[in-house]
Order: sequence, then C-alpha cells, then structure tokens
Amino acid sequence: MSNSFLLLLGIATPLIAALFSYLTRYNNNLRDSFGIIGGIVTLIISLRVFHGIQSNEIFEITLFNLFEGVDFTFRVTPLGSIFSLVASSLWIMASIYTIGYMRGAGEKNQTRFVIFYSIAIHAALSIAWSGNLLVLFIFYEILTFSTFPLVGHKQNSESQSAGRLYLSILVGTSLIFFLPAIFWIWLETGTLNFQDGGILINKFPIEYMSFLIALLVFGIGKAAIMPIHRWLPAAMVAPTPVSALLHAVAVVKAGVFSFLVVIVYIVGPDYLLQTNSSDWLVWLACFTIMASSIIAITKDDLKARLAYSTISQLSYIILGAALASSLAIKGASFHIITHALGKITLFFCAGAIYVTAHIKKVSELKGLGFKLPLIFVAYTLGALSIIGVPPFIGSWSKFYLIMGSLEREFIFVAIILGVSSLLNIYYLLQPVVIGFTQTRKKEIKLIKSPLTVWPPVITGIGCLILFFYSDYFIHNVNRVIT
Repeated sequence: MSNSFLLLLGIATPLIAALFSYLTRYNNNLRDSFGIIGGIVTLIISLRVFHGIQSNEIFEITLFNLFEGVDFTFRVTPLGSIFSLVASSLWIMASIYTIGYMRGAGEKNQTRFVIFYSIAIHAALSIAWSGNLLVLFIFYEILTFSTFPLVGHKQNSESQSAGRLYLSILVGTSLIFFLPAIFWIWLETGTLNFQDGGILINKFPIEYMSFLIALLVFGIGKAAIMPIHRWLPAAMVAPTPVSALLHAVAVVKAGVFSFLVVIVYIVGPDYLLQTNSSDWLVWLACFTIMASSIIAITKDDLKARLAYSTISQLSYIILGAALASSLAIKGASFHIITHALGKITLFFCAGAIYVTAHIKKVSELKGLGFKLPLIFVAYTLGALSIIGVPPFIGSWSKFYLIMGSLEREFIFVAIILGVSSLLNIYYLLQPVVIGFTQTRKKEIKLIKSPLTVWPPVITGIGCLILFFYSDYFIHNVNRVIT
C-alpha cells in the first residue's frame, strides 16, 4: 500500500464510519460499533505514518490545483504525525465512553451525535495532515461546523445559546482575522506550503510581523487565548463526550496545533526570534494561564472548572510557540500529547460521576470517593499528569517549557509556570480531597455504567505508564524543530 493511498484511507475512514453509522441507525449496537472500528483503523494508519516520519519517509498527495502557487495537498509533517496519533488513539476511547454515557444519561438523537462526531475526527485528521495553510483553513472550518450540532445537541435554550456563541466566535474570528492573514502571506510569498524553517524570511516586512502574529493568534479562535475564550466554557452545556472532543481529541488541539504549525512551518522560529515580534504574546499567554487558573478555582461546576483549566493549559502551547526557542517549541509539541491524555481522563471522570450519581458540583462530591473508587483514582492520575508531577507524562512537556523559557532568559515566565502548577494542585485535586475526606449526610442511589468507568481508568494509567516510554514520542518531537 503506497503512502499516498494510506493518507487518503486515513482521512476517509471517519467519513465511512459516519456513513455506516447512518445506514445502521436502527441497530444501536451495530451503529455505535463503527466509531470504535473507525478509531482502530485510523490508529493503525496513524501509527504507520508516525513510524514512517521517524524513518524520513514522505507522506504526500496532491489532489488538484486551487490557484497559482497553492494546491489541494496533504503532506505529513513531524508535528502533524503527533496530532494525528493523538486524535486517532483517543477516538477509540471516546467512542467506547460515548456508548456508556449517551445510553446511561438517556440522551436523544444518538445517531446524529455519532455521525457528527466521526465527521469532526475526519476534519481533525485532515488538519493534521494538511500540506499548506489554505487546506488547513478549509478543514478548520469544517471542524467548526461539524461540532456545532454537538455543542447544541440537547436542543434546549441553554445549548442553543451556547451553540450560537460557539459558531459566531469561531467563524467570526477565522473570517475576520485568520483568512486575511492567509491571504496576506500568499500575496507576500506567492505560496502557502508548509516548509521547514518557514517561508516568510526575507519576504515578509519585519515591521508588520507583530501585526501578522496578532491576526493569526486571534484568528485561530480554537486556541482560546484571552479574550477569544468565552465559547469554550459556554460549550460545557453539551454532553460530556463532546467536552472530551472539544478539550482533548480535536477542537482545541486543532487550534493550538494550527498556531504551532504557522509558527514552525510558515513564519519560521528563527525569523520570529530575529524580529522579536511575538514577545508581547508571551505575556498575553502568561496572563491567560494565570487568569484562567484563578477563575477555575472559583467554579463549583466540575466541567466549568475543567474548561478554564483547558484555557490555561492551551496557553502553555501558545507560550511555547511565542517563545520560539528550540526547547520551548518541543515542549509545546509534547504538551499536545500530554494535555490531551490527561484532560480526556478528567472529563471522562466528570461524565462518569454525572451518569452514576447525577452530580455536577464539586461541593456535592462528599463521600463519593469510596463509593466510586476507580473513577476517583483515574481522576487523580489525570490531574497529577496535568499538574506535571513526575512520574506522569505531563511532567515532560512542562519541563521542556520551563527550560525553553530559561533558554530565552524569560525567568519570570518560568516562575509563572511554577505558580500555575501550584494553582493546578488546588483546583484539580480539591474534588479528590472532598470525595475522600468529607462525609455525605444523605445517601444517593448510584447507577452503574461500566463503559463510562473503564475508559478513564485506561487513559489515567496511560498518563503514568507513558512517562517511562516518552522516548517513543521524543524523536518526532525533536524533529518538529531541528
């Protein structure tokens, strides 16, 4: 099987899964199996691509010409191989979890849900393997529109309001800021193709670089940098599998991945360092990290707390890209992996608690730790990884980011990262402390749902085990910037 055909198969598999989910809509078990099957197939392909990149293989296919200097091309970069591996592997766990959650919570319109879920994975993989900035933009928009029905799935006034906010912010920012930035780059360079070291050096005027960076970071609204972040907490009204998709598998990861791609393969880290045009973004990312962490502490709703945690963690990746040093960009690339695994674990656990005990508030978790030990242990493992405690995989990316800030002599940034981790300890571990140390006066009836328990247990254990196998990812991480 040629590498070109492999790419097409990987991109098409989620669409095929969506089609068969629709055709088997009257058989719930068969319908729901296609998400799992699709996840397995795309994981196998993503692993082959990931290993191929390590061996310097080329994965590229051009379908047709769009206009002068720009083709409809897919070409896998080392950074793209990382994102596709994350999206495909977590799709399997998310599909299993979705079955348990949607049935346990008695959600309606489950066929529509799994169809759009699969289309969103298709868009995420297409973004990961895009060969130029315009192709990335096309699938960035497809990802927005395919997740819109998921955000508004409940079809009540609250979810519809959240859906409108979600669509207006993400589409508005991409059309007002992102698309003009792409057009500007093309006018100055005559191409939009991704290239090691970037394409702007000696072609884009230095005096306008800061403005271009602003257009890009605010135009890629899925990165949720403040103040382009309100859509993310609002979208928490959606079912928890959607929250997992938004925060770990596809949406926000597509945002920070897209910005990182622009810095590495369009702007060029060396050119960014020469112009110092992203130093202002370093401080905005630091502000977002601290402000969202402080807001997270005030949230009693567990999913809202995790949403603001995500905003903070995404800015770790924006920070790494803005610092533009070798170690910082490696840390940002690795954080795509570590945050995805840790955060999907936390959202899985939040959903499992809701399905099992119908509890959403942190203050109402009293006494549940011993009643739901697997869920709370899995939550603890995911939280420790997000915090960055060794021996959990999240500690590696934070180590690289701190070293990257010191490499740029931004000592205050390293301090911010340390303080942020202390705040993480408070707001992420407080639910565990309440669950195990406080007693409940009134007993509640628990509804067992094994399919919502085992996925977070597996991903939580993964946060621990993969710490010792980080070398598996390091080779491709190191190749993002050489």
